[in-house]
Amino acid sequence: MKEFIISEALTEKAVLVGLITPEQNEQKVKEYLDELAFLADTAGADAVKKFYQKLDYPNPVTFVGTGKLQEIKEYVIENEIGLVIFDDELSPKQLRNIEKELQVKILDRTSLILDIFASRAQTANAKTQVELAQYKYMLPRLTRLWTHLERQRGGVGMRGPGETQLETDKRIILDKIAKLKRDLVDIDKQKSVQRKNRGKMVRVALVGYTNVGKSTLMNQLSKSDVFAENKLFATLDTTVRKVIVDNLPFLLSDTVGFIRKLPTELVESFKSTLDEVREADLLVHVVDISHPTFEEQIEVVNKTLAEIDKTEKPMIMVFNKIDAFTFVPKDEDDLTPRTRENIDLDELKRTWMNKLQDNCIFISAKERTNIDALKALLYERVKQIHITRFPYNDFLFQQYDEE
Repeated sequence: MKEFIISEALTEKAVLVGLITPEQNEQKVKEYLDELAFLADTAGADAVKKFYQKLDYPNPVTFVGTGKLQEIKEYVIENEIGLVIFDDELSPKQLRNIEKELQVKILDRTSLILDIFASRAQTANAKTQVELAQYKYMLPRLTRLWTHLERQRGGVGMRGPGETQLETDKRIILDKIAKLKRDLVDIDKQKSVQRKNRGKMVRVALVGYTNVGKSTLMNQLSKSDVFAENKLFATLDTTVRKVIVDNLPFLLSDTVGFIRKLPTELVESFKSTLDEVREADLLVHVVDISHPTFEEQIEVVNKTLAEIDKTEKPMIMVFNKIDAFTFVPKDEDDLTPRTRENIDLDELKRTWMNKLQDNCIFISAKERTNIDALKALLYERVKQIHITRFPYNDFLFQQYDEE
């Protein structure tokens, strides 16, 4: 049996493959492949080349056309590439055919994200959830693991060893999935007890796309030391800290980041981690305003939040990384239409963001810009929730002057 959790870092060179379809134009595919390159870098692989092909829909046999696959094969052989990563999830049939043709390791976006999650998981809870997601992903692809039995000839004594082995493995994995689900039920019970023990404090959850600066902001607000780095999915385990602003204590949780095309196996498996989002009284949606497609990232997060929790919760939009925001001013004699990159930050604030009014703030967590203003906004929002819930104020402690 293959070991599903890959713990060692990949060091090989990789090529990336994406499709331009009626659903996603060339610009979008380039953005997706840039993100895929960042994912590969996080996993420890070096993306040296990107391949694109324009098709109405993915080839059901080889994902890309046979000509493009031959072009990829030639490049892989010439440059001694050990890994090819596809931007969309591959079917078992596509995976088998591509692997047979290219003779190198093939990953799709889902398996790459699962591998990163496996390397990032620290607690028993996260490790169990990742393992469950990996087994669910591997189950329909089991035949690929037993290609050494495909060439067995028929005849006396040669019937069915492959089928027997596959059935045995399938049963083992189904038993493993059932056990992991039972383990997660026990973990959920422990987590719910922990949440009950937190008492009456208002709960605030940081949500957002991966690598927007949630952990850095968590460190600034809670004066804690949560792991943060410029990598995707740096934080996998939910961290909860007690934060006190003036005379008001509340609980702040840092949750796992979301991403485009997030595998359904992960959303299913990480339900217990995402319970922090469900049980939060207030959501703080952190956005990387320096990212060229931050508006699309906002849509991805809102869509994922709707899948996790159907109830409407109060939300503050925090536009982070204003220190990294850049724009290209247009020359007066340039008559071409203005694009997103020609708009400065002040003008951007006057667009749809203006409608958010007090539910929106611009900060730099790294440079501590506007952090005090964010604390004041959080104080007002948390206080509203607290007073509504506890009109007799059995919780707020007396505020004293520092003198």
